[in-house]
Amino acid sequence: MSQYFRKKITEWLYRSACGAVQYLWAKAGELGRVTPSRPARFRFAHLGDGACLAFPPGAIFGEQCIVIGDHTLVGVAVSISAGFVPGQDLGPDPVVEIGRRCSIGRGSHIVGHRSVWIGDDVYIAPYAYITDQNHTFDDPGRPIGIQQPANNPVAIGDGCWLGTGSIVLPGTRLGRNVVVAGGAVVRGTFPDHCVVAGVPARVIRQYIPGHGWQPVPAPRKETT
Repeated sequence: MSQYFRKKITEWLYRSACGAVQYLWAKAGELGRVTPSRPARFRFAHLGDGACLAFPPGAIFGEQCIVIGDHTLVGVAVSISAGFVPGQDLGPDPVVEIGRRCSIGRGSHIVGHRSVWIGDDVYIAPYAYITDQNHTFDDPGRPIGIQQPANNPVAIGDGCWLGTGSIVLPGTRLGRNVVVAGGAVVRGTFPDHCVVAGVPARVIRQYIPGHGWQPVPAPRKETT
């Protein structure tokens, strides 16, 4: 066989292998997604009509305590967990509740141990992190990682938008239609219709009826 034909055959095999891999990966994404019409729906406390978990997923366990509402889209590599490990008994009530028509971006993490509640029409950009549990460090003589963690419920109101890389810490309560800037680290209670940003996050803009969106000055530092 001439060098010309060997080169053509090698090129054909290469193109065929590339096409096969791309076809099989697309088919895996189609068959691997979780929807209400697939058997995996039975693992969840509730998986609403039109909801979809994309393939490949992140770490998803504790499904018996996870509720996902109608027409909510969970992106690729999103981790949603209830409890520390698969099979943990967390009682009869939902731990992670995600509302209707939400969108959760690629690589985000939602980690619930007591209660993470996300309302309807919430949009979460890629690589956000939401948790209701934090490490404690009361005993300075023990490693932080083995001290008893503390849980504090999280609630994210209807219509919120969480930017890329934002972090929502235990005890946070966001009102309706709150914008969380990318990279913000959020803890505390925030009112409806505001924009929060920074580390730690604070309100930088708020909607005032009759005046529109108004900037909120940073608190003045006390001087001695």
